[in-house]
Amino acid sequence: MKLKGKVVFVTGASAGLGKKICYEAAKQGAIVVACARRIDELTKVKQTCAALSKQEAFCYQLDVSNPTQVDQVLEAISLEVGPIDVLVNNAGFGIFEDFVAFDFEKTRQMFEVNVLGLMYITQKIAAQMVQAQKGSIINIASIAGKIATPKTAVYSATKFAVLGFSNALRLELKPYGVSVTTVNPGPMETNFFTTADPSGNYVNGVKPFLSSPEVLAKKIVRTMHKPKREINQPKIMNAAAKAYTLFPSVGDYLASGILNKK
Repeated sequence: MKLKGKVVFVTGASAGLGKKICYEAAKQGAIVVACARRIDELTKVKQTCAALSKQEAFCYQLDVSNPTQVDQVLEAISLEVGPIDVLVNNAGFGIFEDFVAFDFEKTRQMFEVNVLGLMYITQKIAAQMVQAQKGSIINIASIAGKIATPKTAVYSATKFAVLGFSNALRLELKPYGVSVTTVNPGPMETNFFTTADPSGNYVNGVKPFLSSPEVLAKKIVRTMHKPKREINQPKIMNAAAKAYTLFPSVGDYLASGILNKK
């Protein structure tokens, strides 16, 4: 029970990786605060977390792209739960389409959720952590923030932004005892692709690379009491990302060929 008594705040917690992170944190005794837009699913997550942790869990309906709602939820958490020890910025979505035909309203929405919403919540909670001289921030980015492939121009741009933001923030907050970890998942067995690729072509193409959200959630929760700089999953895509950086021409060839399954 290494997280016993620690308040763990997770966005995008109603399904997929976010839900699994909540469960793994609860197993280690954390006081889980689950947030997402779907309150009906959140209530189920809250109940399961309470059963796993043997203590109270909390849930709040939250659209991270709405600053007013973020302020209201954070105020409620402050009054009803207490200071946040661990922030997990998991909320986000993607759409895989050719950029020249991309609806720019979707571009705006994706940046508001994946980047601006993440940054706004982080600023509010990081200020509290700096004052307390402790805390952990975990930002869920993507391997797409390291390897850009066709039809991910907008999504990759948001995740490149999360990576750059996290890397700078890590250096800023280190002197105050606050850690920042970036998580870069490849394709996972979640409902992410219901929105990203309704045709199912991408999922079918990357089945050999699909990873388990349960396995990644366990790795993420371990960093809550033993911080590390990055988590990359699966290993083969992490190796590809390194090769992409070292050999950009080869990287472009792979990204437009072998790694392009959309």
